[in-house]
Amino acid sequence: MSILVIESQSFPCVDYFKRVIKSKHVKIEQFDAFQKMSFRNRYVIAGANGLVNLTIPVVGGREQKSLIQEVEIDYSNDWPTKHWRTIVSSYSKSPFFDYYAKQIEKLLFSNEKKLFTFNVNIIIFLFNALKINALLDFTTDFIRIYEGSEDCRGLFLPKNFQKDTEDWKPKYAQVFEDRLGFQSNLSILDLLFCEGPNTIHLLHSTIK
Repeated sequence: MSILVIESQSFPCVDYFKRVIKSKHVKIEQFDAFQKMSFRNRYVIAGANGLVNLTIPVVGGREQKSLIQEVEIDYSNDWPTKHWRTIVSSYSKSPFFDYYAKQIEKLLFSNEKKLFTFNVNIIIFLFNALKINALLDFTTDFIRIYEGSEDCRGLFLPKNFQKDTEDWKPKYAQVFEDRLGFQSNLSILDLLFCEGPNTIHLLHSTIK
């Protein structure tokens, strides 16, 4: 059985799911430390004026080294409303916005206390929306090196998520492509809003 070990992310990038669909068994790491400048509390979408980084603030700030299970979301400012307004502004005219909007809004306004649980709820929703059949569960301890498994922890980062722009797949029509050009490997939200149920077929088309 093909096992993928990967960290939890907030609305993960498309490449995250390209790895997921190639696996029969997906283990979400739950014993790693929170890392700043990662997608654990950040996702990137395309707005009218360029790429937009949306960050979920955490209690104690980004310099902390708490276990990901222990990190709490900071609601001292109304970030869910800001995120939702940005998503609506960016994707309200996309073909499948109305199809997924209520579910995405519900996830953002869940008031979930823990970042890890917030991320896992998003990933479960995406597994269901994309009809991914892989077994999804969690690591039971922190293991530095996994033998016989595909370890993608820390593979997709804000600093390098668009490094393979030229040959990146799948290509699809984006909302602001006429202004920005095609933007590769954005949050899965971009692909989902633009392609809807066809998303899973496009992901599978990238497998050699």
